[in-house]
Amino acid sequence: MSSVEGPGPPPYVPAHDLLSGRAAVITAAAGTGIGGATARRFLEEGASVVLGDAHARRLAHHIAALADEFGERRVAGVPCDVTDDDQVAGLLDLAERRHGTLDILVNNAGLGGTADLADMTDDQWHKVLDTTLTGTFRCTRAALRRMRASGTGGVIVNNASVVGWRAQRGQAHYAAAKAGVMALTRCAAVEAAAYGVRVNAVSPSLAAHPHLARVTTPALLAELAGREAFGRAAEPWEVANVIVFLASGYSSYMTGETVAVSSQRA
Repeated sequence: MSSVEGPGPPPYVPAHDLLSGRAAVITAAAGTGIGGATARRFLEEGASVVLGDAHARRLAHHIAALADEFGERRVAGVPCDVTDDDQVAGLLDLAERRHGTLDILVNNAGLGGTADLADMTDDQWHKVLDTTLTGTFRCTRAALRRMRASGTGGVIVNNASVVGWRAQRGQAHYAAAKAGVMALTRCAAVEAAAYGVRVNAVSPSLAAHPHLARVTTPALLAELAGREAFGRAAEPWEVANVIVFLASGYSSYMTGETVAVSSQRA
């Protein structure tokens, strides 16, 4: 089912100082996708950010660019593969050394791919699950331990996907991982509420960025965009805006929720 093409993305939303003085860690934040957009939006909203990504060169370039714009005091990072507990610990350690606290964690790291289930290898399955679901678990566990010990609360925002709810051919591993992220979010929220930590998730359908071309085809991207009521993919900053909301005091009574950032009708 195709959609009528809409007018295109809306104007970029100005900042409102929603995260002033907060210290945030964002994973998979070296590129042009949701993680990179979230880093920028957090900085615009007054936060300081510590960025992690498995791609060290891209991460260093992105940190340098953001530091030039927002100041070196507010931007730092370290290479981080979320499948490695030691690297996860190193990322959170850096945030605490620089800022004395960890206020916000955004679990953006995830890995996709396309393979029909009958032809999918164990390696393909485990690679996607270990990064997308178990990586979110590792980072969440590490952050919750620190937030619990600090006694000052905190916020965790996970990146899920509409395929955690809806079926898409070739995405059994990714869909299972993202459905797991949603379930992890709900369970972590129930446990974390006792020490003042909120845990929520965003569930985008399709956010446009260049790296998508590496894991899918132009034909599939056009088909997915055609399913959207606006006739286009979301801009990464449109997803980042919702992450800002969930990280801010405006969502103070929300926890365990997965918020769809999608106009997809089916």
